[in-house]
Amino acid sequence: MPKIDNAIVMAAGFGTRMRPLTYDTPKPLIKVNGKPMIESVIDSLHENDINDITVVVGYLAEKFGYLVKKYKGLKILNNPYFDKYNNISSLYVARNSLKNTVILDGDQIINSPSILNRNFNCSCYAGSKIDKWSDEWVMHIDNDGVVKSCDRAGASHGWRLYSLSKWTEEDSEKLKKYLELEFEKNNQHDIYWDDIAMFKHFDDFTLKIQPIENNDIIEIDSIEQLKKIDVSYR
Repeated sequence: MPKIDNAIVMAAGFGTRMRPLTYDTPKPLIKVNGKPMIESVIDSLHENDINDITVVVGYLAEKFGYLVKKYKGLKILNNPYFDKYNNISSLYVARNSLKNTVILDGDQIINSPSILNRNFNCSCYAGSKIDKWSDEWVMHIDNDGVVKSCDRAGASHGWRLYSLSKWTEEDSEKLKKYLELEFEKNNQHDIYWDDIAMFKHFDDFTLKIQPIENNDIIEIDSIEQLKKIDVSYR
């Protein structure tokens, strides 16, 4: 059984939907109930003995510098393409760190650190079962938990995809190869990195879901959502 060796945390984006808060503060550093969101992610990784952490930054990159001093084993990696391209560019610049790796966004709250357990059987995406409409990406699986398709425009039944995925070293090699192919040769700069395994090269991966509850991860995409969670913003 493989074990997670390291983590790649995406934190390069502009966070435009959270303006004006993100004019001076990158979204992952916005405090929720007194704690920056990215620290919720890092602390949860540490709780699972995942200390080799690469944080990919871009917008207001200098604001993240304190994390290196606060967290042993944490590295900052600058994405020089953050202001021009989609998040495929962030994983592209971090591609040499891919091995038995967990990839997740820095602008979320991890309420259940156990979902980052280092033990895993195969490459997988975290997903929560839904029985009503979600406009997020929704995965559909077979009886063995293997992802057979994904609706990027949402669906009313299936498994809502979260920005937390685990990759075996074997699949990481394929992911790295396809990142280079799409980014360097095919000039696919405006796609999400998840498009590679979930759509563009889906048949070359066998992805499963890691079932989670819908409150294990909280993704905050608007100030209105933030106000519901942290009364200090009301």
